[in-house]
Amino acid sequence: MTMVQGRILAGIADIAPAAWDACLPGEAECHAYYSACDAVAAESGVGLRMAAACAEAGGEVVAVAPFFQLNYRLDTPLQGKLRSFGDALFRHVPGLVTLKVLCVGSPYAERCHLGFSPKLDAAGRAAAFQALAAALERQAAEERAHLVVWKDLAPAEEDGFGGALQQAGFARLGSLPVALLELPFADEGAYLAALSTATRKDIRRKLAKAGKVRIAFHTDITGLEPRIDALYEATRAQSGLDYGELEVLPPGYFGAVSRALGERAVFVLYWIGEELAAFNLLLVEPDRVIDKFLGMRYPLARDHNLYAVSWMTNVRFCLARGIHKLQSGQTAYASKLRFGSRLVPSTLHVRHRLAPLQWALRSLSPWLGFERFDPDLAAIARKKAA
Repeated sequence: MTMVQGRILAGIADIAPAAWDACLPGEAECHAYYSACDAVAAESGVGLRMAAACAEAGGEVVAVAPFFQLNYRLDTPLQGKLRSFGDALFRHVPGLVTLKVLCVGSPYAERCHLGFSPKLDAAGRAAAFQALAAALERQAAEERAHLVVWKDLAPAEEDGFGGALQQAGFARLGSLPVALLELPFADEGAYLAALSTATRKDIRRKLAKAGKVRIAFHTDITGLEPRIDALYEATRAQSGLDYGELEVLPPGYFGAVSRALGERAVFVLYWIGEELAAFNLLLVEPDRVIDKFLGMRYPLARDHNLYAVSWMTNVRFCLARGIHKLQSGQTAYASKLRFGSRLVPSTLHVRHRLAPLQWALRSLSPWLGFERFDPDLAAIARKKAA
């Protein structure tokens, strides 16, 4: 096989769009998506900037991965009362709880978009992965990063490369799973029939009591960006969860994504009279819709049951297009499970560059996973254990 070499680039825009997308075919979170995210982060000075790693063979790109750097607070997984302890520690000794991290993946996606040329066989993929990993390790050493993290590996990537990362000394931690609703149904009635009687009645009751809600679908949000931005920030402030910089979107994100993706980015707007009460950004792929962000105006959205309304709108959107998967992200697990979703596991692989600290990290890894501190997931685990 031709020699495979890894290379670091300053940004995803430095890789040809066709080469990137050939390694990740069909993804709505594609070269155009990431380039748009990075451009608005650079322009605003807010948000995490992404770089890229690629592996090349014979002058051709055969593997790609995004990465970014951040100063990571070790208490980020902690939520609720535990987080207040972390905040106090950070105020007094910030250096003790903050580490410089090189993170493979993206702050703007729920999975690590680790992509490979379809021309590669299993041996070629393994060689390309090793070239990527080596290039990223060199970059981490050059930047004097304390930690290298592979963020949110999906099951296929975990099965393919998790073992190699563990052999390289990485500790494996649980990340937040992704909720996925399978829709092998002919129509809305068949979907509702698959739910429990109580859930089916609850959805119908909430839809009946929603009142007058006007729903509009947009692929161009010119003039609406400020309202949508404000709804997102209001919803984030309302949330009881806080994952720091990992959930901060740069100003202009929604407008940039709309312009970059065109018809692949659908904004569903929910109007009560003349007021925009909620929005939902859907990223559309041939056989999957990603429910990317939901923003709501409280208490108006709650008064009109807009979570249930938006959920059923998304189900109808998929069914009307023959799309069989609705992915709805890493929050509000209790409702999503009630509505028929399953949880797809996601993993982190972490290595400290100092061996003694990595030994401690590996020892503590069973207790450090993000999924242990999400309140919905903790409640689900307690219910299973009872």
